[in-house]
Amino acid sequence: MILPFARLGRSISAVVRTETDRCPGVLAVHKAADGGLARVRLPGGLLTVAQFDVLRQAADELGDGRLELTSRGNVQVRGLTGDGPRELSQRLYDAGLLPSITHDRVRNILASPLSGLDSDSRYDVLPVATAVDHALCARRKLAELPGRFLFALDDGRGDLAGVRADVLVRALDDREAVLTLGSSGVRVTWSDAADVMIAAAKAFLKVRSGQEWRIAEVPDGEARILDRLGLEPTVEVPTATTTVDAGRHGDDALVVTVPLGSLGQEQAAVVADVADEIRLTPWRSMVLRVRSDPAERLDGVGLVTKPDSPWNGVTACAGRPGCAQALADVRADARRVTPRLPRHGQPVHWSGCDRRCGKPAGEFVDVLAVGNGYVIDGERMGLR
Repeated sequence: MILPFARLGRSISAVVRTETDRCPGVLAVHKAADGGLARVRLPGGLLTVAQFDVLRQAADELGDGRLELTSRGNVQVRGLTGDGPRELSQRLYDAGLLPSITHDRVRNILASPLSGLDSDSRYDVLPVATAVDHALCARRKLAELPGRFLFALDDGRGDLAGVRADVLVRALDDREAVLTLGSSGVRVTWSDAADVMIAAAKAFLKVRSGQEWRIAEVPDGEARILDRLGLEPTVEVPTATTTVDAGRHGDDALVVTVPLGSLGQEQAAVVADVADEIRLTPWRSMVLRVRSDPAERLDGVGLVTKPDSPWNGVTACAGRPGCAQALADVRADARRVTPRLPRHGQPVHWSGCDRRCGKPAGEFVDVLAVGNGYVIDGERMGLR
């Protein structure tokens, strides 16, 4: 819960929280109604096929069998019991998916998932995401970052412009990019980008009171951090945005939507069989590097490879029975209703309670369970 103070003439209210940061990780497992929930952070969303198969087998043998994709390009394993969390952490460590015990929950780094794979990519930002991850884990103090603090690297196409990252770097060309911590733009070279992003995170820890989780929550946070870094806004922040739709992109990339972000064993096995590389997106989809056209096999197990599917842009929280707070089995209701609808122009998010966990950034159609029906964008209605 966030309680506002008086504005005191500043551009944003200070905050005081009545709860601690409870973002789950591999080692900080959340106790959900259906068992333990572990979140595996994947900087840049990048997975080898071997690592993906480790996750698939872990979900099958230790959890409820499904891999859950998140709005930050990560993976969750649900339904862990007994020694499941300990065994999971060991498997992930062995697979290179838990490189830091101390920094597990702060490795929140998004990167344009099609970066380097098509002509819309102005610069391949994935190596920079890796550099940020290594630098982050190498600095002991940065383990104190909140679990919600977010880095993002946009390859210039604008797909991450709306994710509301705390520290965003967006490519201008193959030499320079724009750094933004909110609304102002600072020109940086790619050789300096990772260092500047890390410096901004360190400065955030200096200017926060201890209560704030995001730069936007710190009164005058953006200006104060830039001042600490000795930087001044020098360029307009690019505003053009785009979406990453299901379908073929470039020569060897296929974007595949996972309905409601819930990937079953049969689906995961097919993905592992057809892909040479896997990149998870913040939109509950995957970018697969493929040599042939596996669309028919993927469609056959309930995945989506076409941009006109009604499943594109539809997300949901866990709902019942996985969450004790939920008022409905929102995923079952979404599965029943969505196939009958045309694709909506905006993202659609189903929520089991007013916390709206997993909601997308920006505008979306809000489908909220209220016990005996749903409120859709504020209008109460039943669903058949």
